[in-house]
Amino acid sequence: MASLKLPVPPGFTITTRVCNYFYDHDHKYPKGLTEGVAKSVARVGKALSRRKFGDTTNPLLVSVRSGARVSMPGMMDTVLNLGLTDETVEGLEQISGNPRFAWDSYRRFCRCSATSCSS
Repeated sequence: MASLKLPVPPGFTITTRVCNYFYDHDHKYPKGLTEGVAKSVARVGKALSRRKFGDTTNPLLVSVRSGARVSMPGMMDTVLNLGLTDETVEGLEQISGNPRFAWDSYRRFCRCSATSCSS
């Protein structure tokens, strides 16, 4: 999409090699993964008006998309608005100026999380 000059939000990828490592090493993550993810989340937040994951006034919301080595449209889970909580939804309401948008986003996140939704 970026090569077509379409706006693409910043992001990062955790490859399937991490999954393979996890299963090959007694359900342990590779060294440095936690720190690497934290740095990547901070980089994305900085690129998006200094938003921070868990911040109640300027929350960073992320989407998590499952993937596979081979495309399987509609077969993998996507979680939208990860980072919305009882506290951060109020920050989203203030930033957006739209209470209905903020609370509907939170409702959909809670519903999705409870039912392990796919999109």
